[in-house]
Amino acid sequence: MKRYEKPDVVVLSSKGQVVIPKPIRRKLGIGPKTKFIVYGYEDAVIMKKLKVPDVAKELEDIYKRVDIKIAKYGELTNKEIEAIIQKHRVKA
Repeated sequence: MKRYEKPDVVVLSSKGQVVIPKPIRRKLGIGPKTKFIVYGYEDAVIMKKLKVPDVAKELEDIYKRVDIKIAKYGELTNKEIEAIIQKHRVKA
């Protein structure tokens, strides 16, 4: 990706909304519900796309690992379950 590109002019709506041009959205993978951190710096507004983890997906992965271990070894202790969670956190 180029560091600097030709700028586009956008207009602020009465609700404070700005449309991000389609080529920029496409290049950065920005779609509906994308979250940003926004802050002002001198005379600029800076937006940074946030990667927000899918907590439901992460929990589903942990549950699957716990279920596999239970099927293989029987009931797990809280300590064993905590170890699975910690192992998942290290990978994420």
